[in-house]
Amino acid sequence: MSGRHGGGKSLSWAVKIEKRGLWTRNAVAGTSVYGETRRKFSGSEYRRWDARRSKLAAGMLLTNNDPSILLPEAGTQILYLGAGHGTTVSHLHDHLCGKDNERGGRLVAIDIAPRCLRDLTHLARSRKGLVPILGDARKFTTWGALIQRRVGWLFQDVAQAGQVDIFLSACARFLAPGGLALLSLKAASERFSDKDEDEVFAEVGQGIVAAGYQLVEAISLAGLEQQHTLFVARRII
Repeated sequence: MSGRHGGGKSLSWAVKIEKRGLWTRNAVAGTSVYGETRRKFSGSEYRRWDARRSKLAAGMLLTNNDPSILLPEAGTQILYLGAGHGTTVSHLHDHLCGKDNERGGRLVAIDIAPRCLRDLTHLARSRKGLVPILGDARKFTTWGALIQRRVGWLFQDVAQAGQVDIFLSACARFLAPGGLALLSLKAASERFSDKDEDEVFAEVGQGIVAAGYQLVEAISLAGLEQQHTLFVARRII
């Protein structure tokens, strides 16, 4: 780990941006999750949030708006569909929960792959408030009862057919009025493969609006994640 540093602009109590790099206050000091750099800001240990390995981090660096808007409120319950091996999840946990879940957050992380669940379960042993679940993002009946109240923040990054339909169904079922939902989508995925990238993303944006959501922004992740756009939607009813 590198030496002491100060500075950086705070995006939340646990997230900083410095020189176009993101850092989160480490909820498990002395430990890296995926080999990321650790360093000190004003005496507290932070982990570098690698934007080339996290669609959310990429979106925060490339948004035209205040990047803090993309973060959930610390201490709340959130839902992450397609949680993968836990890179983004770990940084969200730093912000949402903190050390020993001092903030009282709850991060429900769904993934269909047993290997991913093993990694998430290992992560959860040292990160209170992280709830890993093996499940299909399309089949709410198998895990939906664990979401006992609607969430104010939802993120989806799944490699399954019908990603937009899954996203809109999940928002209708789990997102609270006024809540923010983020969809990471690759242009070449599923039924969109015969259209060019601009057509794909325009169609998806129109579909989100037609379903009754405000499209806050469609963030191209070009330069960090090719052929991907991060759609940011707010539930208005």
